[in-house]
Amino acid sequence: MKIQQSDINDSNPELCALICERIAASPPQRITFAEYMDLALYHPQHGYYNSDRQSIGKQGDFITSSHWGADFAEVLADQFVEMWEFLDRPHPFTVVEMGAGRGNFAENVLQYLQRQHPDLFHILEYIIIELSPGLQAEQRQRLADIKCVKWSNWDEIVNNSLVGCCFSNELVDALPVHQFLLEEGQVREIYVAAATPKNIQETINFVEVVGEVSTPKIGEYFDFVGIDLSASAYGDGYRSEVNLAALDWMSTVAQKLQRGYLLTIDYGYPAHRYYNPRRREGTLQCYYRHRYHSNPYINVGRQDLTAHVNFTALERQGELCGLDVVGFTQQALFLMALGLGDRIASLSTNDAEVLDVATFLQRREALHQLIDPMGLGGFGVLVQSKGLKEEEKGRILKGLMVPD
Repeated sequence: MKIQQSDINDSNPELCALICERIAASPPQRITFAEYMDLALYHPQHGYYNSDRQSIGKQGDFITSSHWGADFAEVLADQFVEMWEFLDRPHPFTVVEMGAGRGNFAENVLQYLQRQHPDLFHILEYIIIELSPGLQAEQRQRLADIKCVKWSNWDEIVNNSLVGCCFSNELVDALPVHQFLLEEGQVREIYVAAATPKNIQETINFVEVVGEVSTPKIGEYFDFVGIDLSASAYGDGYRSEVNLAALDWMSTVAQKLQRGYLLTIDYGYPAHRYYNPRRREGTLQCYYRHRYHSNPYINVGRQDLTAHVNFTALERQGELCGLDVVGFTQQALFLMALGLGDRIASLSTNDAEVLDVATFLQRREALHQLIDPMGLGGFGVLVQSKGLKEEEKGRILKGLMVPD
């Protein structure tokens, strides 16, 4: 990987010291990149998602679909309503949001359901699974007046108990990944080690070292997703990622779901595109103050680290865990099928007359950002199901319908 240099290294020194301690305690003084990424993002005190800095939203390091206004949540709420109806209106109907950020999406969904679909709202159970104490505190404050919301973790949810929809938006891309490199036709793993400072004033630097894979699961992963890295198209120096944590996550969700849907929205590709021989540097990206680069060893604990999602892996792991693939599409098509196009048309003809120019332009930009094929609109949308009756399986969700 070509490490981009930066004039600024805003690393958290306490976290860097803790990572160095972990490296020193792990013979031969190295840790997998997955362990490094886990510490950088999820350390209980100093990890990026557990820090008190503002990280998400227009003033943070990155922005998600839910920060472009209420429309994203509202059209997805319509999809939740249809799912409820397809399941013969179970009582309660549970929506599990995994990784709820600042709570914008949940707030917009619940307010919309209360206004437009009170029959569902009154029997709804909305569970948030959030690892970050800081974000959970903000969610609790934002949603304090909505009684159907509760916070939980997977251990507190009984297996085979959920009836409804489990939902995530830009969650899987932030799960820790292993990195690998091809050397002489062999898959080798990339580890992280600490460079010894020359003096006490020098900043701790992390360096990459290459060794044998840390687990046979990495080699098995490529057979699992149908990728042959021994093909001549892959040459020495080819590097990419393996997300074993995503397989564990999929297994957990499937274990808890009794009947209903799993809706996953994220940026990524099917396996044959993810491991395209021309994508020789992998997909890992770092986000710091709305700018992205490829150096995960600066701004440690103060920048987001993500890798694209391998949707083939999610589909096949889901199948092993009893989930059926309902459909896979792009976010732009999904949202347009759910009525976002009608909202854009309505805005163009009606709202321009009642909104001031700045508000009208801002709302129009927000709607178009959600379907921009080079941005959020190009995200993948994977829908899986479990426990559906045969007649329920034959019903096509509105978001997966192909426009005429």
